[in-house]
Amino acid sequence: MSKPSIPFHTPSIQLPTPAEVVTLPSFMDCHDHSYTQIVIGLDGSSEFEVSGVGNIVGPGQGCIVNSGEGHAFGSVHNPSDILVLNLPAAQDSDPLLLQKLNQVAKTELYFQLDTSVQQLIHLMTKEMRAHPDDVLLRRACNDTVIALLHRHSQQFQLVEKSPRFDIDLLNRYIDQHISRKISVTQLAGSVFLSESQFHHLFKEQFNITPHQYVLSRRVDRAKQLIEVGQFTLGQVAELTGFSSQSTFAHAFSRLVGQTPSSFRKRFKG
Repeated sequence: MSKPSIPFHTPSIQLPTPAEVVTLPSFMDCHDHSYTQIVIGLDGSSEFEVSGVGNIVGPGQGCIVNSGEGHAFGSVHNPSDILVLNLPAAQDSDPLLLQKLNQVAKTELYFQLDTSVQQLIHLMTKEMRAHPDDVLLRRACNDTVIALLHRHSQQFQLVEKSPRFDIDLLNRYIDQHISRKISVTQLAGSVFLSESQFHHLFKEQFNITPHQYVLSRRVDRAKQLIEVGQFTLGQVAELTGFSSQSTFAHAFSRLVGQTPSSFRKRFKG
């Protein structure tokens, strides 16, 4: 069954469906909207950045996005499913429950649900997937989950995001795109960070620039291709993303200590 589009992409000022099961994209997206949202992870892992605070959201974890707050979001590794609850803006005449939730959103961005609440949400979202056009079911899900969040609000726990990004995920992205030009923006997006965050963490973690790191990966791949012996040096340069064979030879010689031709002689005969 196809998944509905992400409801908070719609620029309309009207409140979207009360509750929605959506699949996040495998890239970081960002926007804001005029209503408060509660997001709860169902399957897979996603990353959110709300009010400048980033965190991983997995099954049973969630975040509260206040109205008007810019936020970024995207799946980690593979597409992930989330439950999205859309809340009207709190007014003085609103029930205490809604006022409390909107107040919580100002101070507690991320939370962890206990097992019993997760099980109930799993059952409700299963019904929502089986009956996607049932508006009353969506409203019931919204009201039930909000009531549970209110009751368990004292048990909210911030799930700290590691200050180090996933180097294996970064390496996989580089290896998959090694024959092409790779920008720092693309590298940052591959590990679900803004470009400024990526620069800061990369320098802190490796003490070299992202460009130098990608160059070393290109040369390492070139060494592997030369050892195989099935490609000319021009083909190796093209397969590893160098703009020309001379550029490839210069970078290879600087990092390896010998020319590509000299390196290849070691594997002939």
